[in-house]
Formats: sequence, structure tokens, C-alpha cells
Amino acid sequence: QVQLVESGGDLVQAGGFLSLSCAVSGSAFSINGWGWYRHAPGNQRELVASISSGGITNYADTMKGRFAISRDLAKNTAYLQMNSLKPEDTAVYYCNVHGTKWYVDGRRDPFNAWGQGTLVTVSS
Repeated sequence: QVQLVESGGDLVQAGGFLSLSCAVSGSAFSINGWGWYRHAPGNQRELVASISSGGITNYADTMKGRFAISRDLAKNTAYLQMNSLKPEDTAVYYCNVHGTKWYVDGRRDPFNAWGQGTLVTVSS
């Protein structure tokens, strides 16, 4: 089973920065890509940024230039560097990973896993 553990959420003042991490553990799997999403009260969950295993990145327009997503393939870990934080960035941030799970019988199934979320609070 593939599991995700997120960390790095905290309380920070506006203009500050935070770095989130998403560590993936388990056995017999490969990762195709990571995504960071956020869910603020009263809003729908929205994509923040994504990165493929090949390093291709995608950002929501409001995060471009402020946030940076990266990954360490050797550690099966993705990161989200958030700079120039604003109060409207306050949300629970979730990591999503999709890839392929292998089984001893030769079967390969896609998986799509979510982390438990980490709270980012930006004070004004």
C-alpha cells in the first residue's frame, strides 16, 4: 500500500515563507507525478501545483512566481516552497500522488493517493 506523509504546515506572517514536503512510502510502486492542492473554508479544493516524474511543472495562475514545486526521486518526496505568503493562502494543503502499483502476480494497477493534509495559516 502506498502512503503519503505531509509536513511543514505552520502559522506564518504575511510576506513570509514555508516549505511543505510530501514523503511517499510503500513497496513495489512507481510514481508518475505529484500534485499539491489546497482547501480553504468556503472554497472548493483547488490545484496549487503539480510536477511529473520527468520534472514538468504546472502552477495555478495565482501561485506562479510565488510557489515552486520540486521532487526528489531518490527519496520519493515532493516539496512545495511557498514564498510571499498572503492571508488568502491560508488553507489545508494536500499532497496527491499518482502512479503504478505492482503485484507479485504480475498485475499492475494505477493508484491515486492523498495525504492527510497540513494546515498553513497566514496572518495579516
